[in-house]
Amino acid sequence: MLFTNAQIATLKSDDSFGLIAQGAIAVDGEKIAWVGPAHDVPQEYSGGETHDLGGRLVTPALIDCHSHIVFGGNRATEFELRLNGASYEELARAGGGIVSTVTATRAASPEALLADALTRVDAMIAEGVSLIEIKSGYGLDTETELKMLRAARQIALERPVDVKTSFLGAHAVPVEFKDVPDRYIDEVCIPTLRAAHAEGLVDAVDGFCEGIAFDTAQISRVFDVAVALDLPVKLHAEQLSNIGGTQLAAKYGALSADHVEYATGSDAQAMATAGTVAVVLPGAFYTLRETQAPPIQAFRDHGVAMAVATDCNPGSSPLASALLAMNMACTLFRMTPLETLLGMTAHAATALGVQDRGRIVVGARADLCVWDAAHPAELAYRIGFNPLHSRIFKGSL
Repeated sequence: MLFTNAQIATLKSDDSFGLIAQGAIAVDGEKIAWVGPAHDVPQEYSGGETHDLGGRLVTPALIDCHSHIVFGGNRATEFELRLNGASYEELARAGGGIVSTVTATRAASPEALLADALTRVDAMIAEGVSLIEIKSGYGLDTETELKMLRAARQIALERPVDVKTSFLGAHAVPVEFKDVPDRYIDEVCIPTLRAAHAEGLVDAVDGFCEGIAFDTAQISRVFDVAVALDLPVKLHAEQLSNIGGTQLAAKYGALSADHVEYATGSDAQAMATAGTVAVVLPGAFYTLRETQAPPIQAFRDHGVAMAVATDCNPGSSPLASALLAMNMACTLFRMTPLETLLGMTAHAATALGVQDRGRIVVGARADLCVWDAAHPAELAYRIGFNPLHSRIFKGSL
């Protein structure tokens, strides 16, 4: 299959969009076989099925590398309470926040969880997303954590999208273990991780390292089990304060440290040494009306790859738009359009440990977006506008 008459943003390096005017892409099965100027198309690719893209922009398909889209209920009431002055931490300590979603998720049937999640997945696919990371963490008991992960796996069977799962049993302390968080880690979280891994439901292990959740010692116990199971780790770190989560993530060679608003220059240096991606989540920053932005310049100075994601969840980031997340990253964090596109493609793939996505290069998976746009900066520039013309998934329109 040959796609011609395209303005191609290859993103073959991190230095530029890698634009090819009047370009062409040859696809063999699910892989990109050739990319370059249309007048240089090798003879072997010129006789097959051809699609004229009408001069449209082509980029790698988008990747949402941090989401919580499988959950029960919603938290619209808490949204109103926050507008009236309650802080996220105050709501969490009063039994709201994550714990309130746990109650709704435990009560939801597997069918209801899947059906609700698919509405959010459909919105993401409609904006060009081809790979979604989905976390557990709203069960906080074995039965519900497994129920969430099974629903996440089912999504890839129900829709033309790939899914990576992250076990987030260390997300919050459930009410039944309110005063004994270490018992929860040892008696519920770790045994559930082992059960989920045995069922083939886990691609990575995550945790929430924060004053309202778990400290570094508790997360370390979970990560030690992940290492023993040969599972990569990632971490919610330094969202509301700095208690050493980013340094811990770097110590374990984490795929990513996410949120990182309160990370420091030394944290950035540790992440660079470890090859840990900084995943910035402007939807949560916006919804919680935070004022401490991630240290973007420190990440640049130390050469830390930056990814951007929706953090789609019912409480702190009810955002299912990858394009809006890119705009927010530019507007709120002063990232550039190039940085945000890399953050939703190549760097997002790295944050998930995926090597064959996010760039338009020979050998990569042919997951592509065709946009009604002239330049890739338009993707982050517009607000509330979806210019997607079509999406190519596994080499097929």
